[in-house]
Amino acid sequence: MSRLLAALRSPGARRRASAAALCTDARSELLQPCAQAPAAPRAKVSVVGAGAVGMACAVSILLRGLGDELALADLDAARVRAEVLDLQHGAALARLPAVVGAGDLSVTAGSRLVVLSAGARQREGESRLALLQRNVAVFRGLVADAVRLSPACTLLVVSNPVDVLTYAAWRLSGLPPARVLGSGCNLDTARLRFLLGRRLGLHAESCQGWVLGEHGDSSVAVWSGAQAAGQPLAALGGDPARWAQLHRDVVAGAHEVIRGKGYTSWAIGLSVADLAESLLRDLRRVHPVSTLARGLYGVEADVFLSLPCVLGGGGVADLVKIRLSPDERARLRKSADTLWAVQKELRF
Repeated sequence: MSRLLAALRSPGARRRASAAALCTDARSELLQPCAQAPAAPRAKVSVVGAGAVGMACAVSILLRGLGDELALADLDAARVRAEVLDLQHGAALARLPAVVGAGDLSVTAGSRLVVLSAGARQREGESRLALLQRNVAVFRGLVADAVRLSPACTLLVVSNPVDVLTYAAWRLSGLPPARVLGSGCNLDTARLRFLLGRRLGLHAESCQGWVLGEHGDSSVAVWSGAQAAGQPLAALGGDPARWAQLHRDVVAGAHEVIRGKGYTSWAIGLSVADLAESLLRDLRRVHPVSTLARGLYGVEADVFLSLPCVLGGGGVADLVKIRLSPDERARLRKSADTLWAVQKELRF
């Protein structure tokens, strides 16, 4: 108590206390209370990890007007405080909801959606498996706390390698697979549609096509069902190898961005907001996201890879039985085998 009194005697503390008292008096003059307590947020969204990707997700979610409260959590408490303050300063400019943050996951309690973008970065000379094992160790505490604090939440994994870490989140969370999904190939598919539209002189929204499987080098472009302006791509003629080059450009696109600025952020942030909108608003839109693929297309292991999923308020509501050519089916199984070769070595 003596330390508290001493602190209050300092000029800075007295100024803050005086300002707080003035604000309280002004509020009582302005407002007449009607309710005993403020209403609880109806759709709280939390982003775990306040790095470049996490903040791109947060800003994209906020600008779409999703949720009544957004919570940021990161071990770097000073960074979180600064990011929250920076966003709060824009509240009057973009009609932002409440934005809160902390250096631990307590701030995420009561979330409907928890976006996991935290993770360790690869060290020089470190193998992919070693990096994965460190990220599994990071996820062990994060996932357990997130589910304990928000038992009704859906987990959306963004951290890379996203498919394997989505599998890890499912194993660690105890949640049904419908409520654990990864951002997967939703962004790869957006990249494909952009590149296809650019080649044909169309907006990306006028192009349809899927990238499925691993979010990575073994992903599968489903050309057999691709369309442009409502017309099957196969009916437009041309050398199929030309279209295959677009998929190679999709895979190379992320590497090009990373070479230029060190990381990807804005496109994945927009992709996550796209998924969050379907989940929070129960839109039942179809997205290629990382989900449990056991028993589908000849996959027998507990592998998470991107398949067309109907997303609603409870997570993955349905899986679309997409028709694949024999070659596409074989490549999807090969993608699953690639992921399982890594997953089976993980220690939980």
